[in-house]
Amino acid sequence: MKNFKEKLEKYAEVAIKNGVNIQRGQKLVINAPIESAEFVRLLQEKAYETGAANVYVEWNDEKSSLIKYKNAPDSAFEEFPEWKAEGFKKLAEEGAAFLSVAASDPDLLKGVDPKRIAKWQKTASQATKGYREIVMSGKTSWSVVSTATDAWAKKVFPDLNKEERLEKLWNKIFQATRIDQDDPVKAWEEHMNNLTEKLKILNEDNFKTLHFKNSKTDLKVGLADDHVWIGGGMINRRNNARYIPNMPTEEVFTAPDKNRVDGIVYSSIPLNYGGNLIEGFYLKFEDGEIVGYGAEKNEDILKDLIDTDEGSKHIGEVALVPVDSPISNTNILFFNTLYDENASCHLAIGRAYPYTIENGTDMTKDELSEKGANDSLTHVDFMIGTKDMKITGIKENGETKQIFKDGNWVI
Repeated sequence: MKNFKEKLEKYAEVAIKNGVNIQRGQKLVINAPIESAEFVRLLQEKAYETGAANVYVEWNDEKSSLIKYKNAPDSAFEEFPEWKAEGFKKLAEEGAAFLSVAASDPDLLKGVDPKRIAKWQKTASQATKGYREIVMSGKTSWSVVSTATDAWAKKVFPDLNKEERLEKLWNKIFQATRIDQDDPVKAWEEHMNNLTEKLKILNEDNFKTLHFKNSKTDLKVGLADDHVWIGGGMINRRNNARYIPNMPTEEVFTAPDKNRVDGIVYSSIPLNYGGNLIEGFYLKFEDGEIVGYGAEKNEDILKDLIDTDEGSKHIGEVALVPVDSPISNTNILFFNTLYDENASCHLAIGRAYPYTIENGTDMTKDELSEKGANDSLTHVDFMIGTKDMKITGIKENGETKQIFKDGNWVI
């Protein structure tokens, strides 16, 4: 690929300066697959150049994970290293930033017992609860980016040879993350400002309910009391630095009322969950709770997700994304939630982000619950946006306003 190393360096710079926005003297934790080693080393260099006090790399290997799923005793999925959970929590308490590189093989866990996957997901979530609560409170900076790997590229572009598919996937990543522009750092600043304009309108309108309607979906999502629309980056409550949790990002999102979701919603894109694709699924809601569901493929895995705990029977996020966006316009299914969720409006099963409630980061769980915010061990996005999606905002006095038409913004 022409100028590949130059683009990769720019990508690392954007991840450090715009993504986690490392501040001088701050520590950084990078969680990445071993296939992304070249990019991770660039991240380390950029972080130290920017003033990081220390950079810790947490490597993971999918093939090792697969060996464990296939061969380990059941008890192995019921324990999580306490030293690791406490280590992440301590670093988060100290204000470290966390950068994850998401580049999993979508087909890795085909054939693995979904009960094992569900058990491990729950065990890991319970063990790292303290760390995740700090992250979700907005008290530390975090971001997720992706790198091209052959297994992922082969799934997205199965008809191309190894060199061609890797180059094509890298090009799509660079386009979606604005690395192909002359000044990517500046381009991201402008993009964040554009999203902020949408937030201003939505927060001023203060809708009580959103009505999603297309040829199959007919869903009314009540919004939590004192909800706040978020997007265009986040502000670290500890050091007031703006960071971008997802790169790329095209969404604005807020907290639904866990008790006021009614109707039926159909997925528009397969969900890659725990290394398995859940395809062609729907959820039926009554009074905020999932009371019915079905899937064309891997319905048993969908069931395990819904049954994680009481909170996983409700949703904790509603996000608006136009179909006319850089990622959506590629007309590619990436089999990677980071990318696919930014091509489509989506909801999330599980926990709400406290910062999507006004002053929510200073509230107890009971106080957040009174506002309608959901709590759960899990938070899993699934895509619902389509080209025929219409979204109507309904105010407390019954006044309505169209927000989306034919899958795109009208405000």
